[in-house]
Amino acid sequence: MKRIIFTTVIIITTLFTKAQQDPKAKTILDEVSAKTRTYKTILADFSFSMENKEMSINEKNDGSIKLKGQKYLVDLPGTGIKVYSDGKTSWNYMKQGNQVTISTIEDAGSELMDPSSLFSIYEKGFTSKFVAEKNVSGKTVYQIDLFPDKKEYDVSKITIEINKATMMIQSAQLFGTDGNIYGINVKKMETNKDFPDSEFVFDAKKFPDVEIIDLR
Repeated sequence: MKRIIFTTVIIITTLFTKAQQDPKAKTILDEVSAKTRTYKTILADFSFSMENKEMSINEKNDGSIKLKGQKYLVDLPGTGIKVYSDGKTSWNYMKQGNQVTISTIEDAGSELMDPSSLFSIYEKGFTSKFVAEKNVSGKTVYQIDLFPDKKEYDVSKITIEINKATMMIQSAQLFGTDGNIYGINVKKMETNKDFPDSEFVFDAKKFPDVEIIDLR
């Protein structure tokens, strides 16, 4: 579950980089990050895939993410999973079993798992490299590879594609050290919609008989 959230994060946000960056890649990424930060909220629909050839795994799901500052809501209808966060607490709800697990953000996972880092993941301990400018499905995109500076990230490389016309990330692939390849493709994005803070907090009243596992 954390990997799904992490990969979602990469696509769609805030620490300053200490890593050495490819000048051309940094210029592009800085523009993407600066543009993203002008938005009060982001709503994105995406497709998610996980592949592991050795284990014959090839899974695909659709989902959406809402972002408002440090708050987020990730919805994966095909899996019955919703993850809420108000920036301090995380609620991981699983429809199968009608169960929600509550944890603090500090305990929910590593810094890479935070969807509020969307669009600026490169600023968190990654070295960037400009690879190419190419045409993908009739659109000109920049391809940039990111390499982690921390071995504990269990990621060997992240490849992102940025739409040159919009300067927004449209897809990414994460290559895990476990052999898994995770992909995200942003299908639709809307910005500056009104989302009440209550949308980012799990409301047990809306889920009768839900089992609550509180790890705080």
